[in-house]
Amino acid sequence: MTDTLDGFDLMRRFLPASQYVRHLGIASEGLEADAATLRLPFADHVITIGETVHGGAIASLIDTAAMAASWATPEAPASMRGTTVGLAVNFLRAANKTDVVARARVARRGKSLCFVEVDAVDGSDERVAQALVTYKLG
Repeated sequence: MTDTLDGFDLMRRFLPASQYVRHLGIASEGLEADAATLRLPFADHVITIGETVHGGAIASLIDTAAMAASWATPEAPASMRGTTVGLAVNFLRAANKTDVVARARVARRGKSLCFVEVDAVDGSDERVAQALVTYKLG
C-alpha cells in the first residue's frame, strides 16, 4: 500500500522544510479546507527600520499563506507543482514590534487557478495588509 499525501499533509511537511519559510520563522496556526492561518513572529531579521516589520516580509507571509490555502484540500494533488502567478498587496498600516498573522481563504477554485483573499493582522488584530493572490496548481 502506497502512502498518498493529501493537501493538508503536504503543507504540514512543506512549511517546516522550506528554507525561506524557516528563515522568516513563519509557522502554521491552522489549516482547514481552502483556508490557512500562518504567523510571522517579530524578530530582528524582519525589521526594515526601527521596530517596523518590513513590507517584503509581510508580503512573503501573505504569499505563503495563500499557497497553503490553495493546497489545503482533503484530496491528494494530481501534481506536486504550483506557483504564484499574481500577487496584489495593499498595506494599510505599519506593523510595529508585533507578530503578523495572515488569514488566507480561497475565494474561488478553478481547474488549476485558485484566487485567494488574505488579511494580515497585527497583535491587536488590526489589519496591516490585505491581498489578492492568484495561485496555480499543477
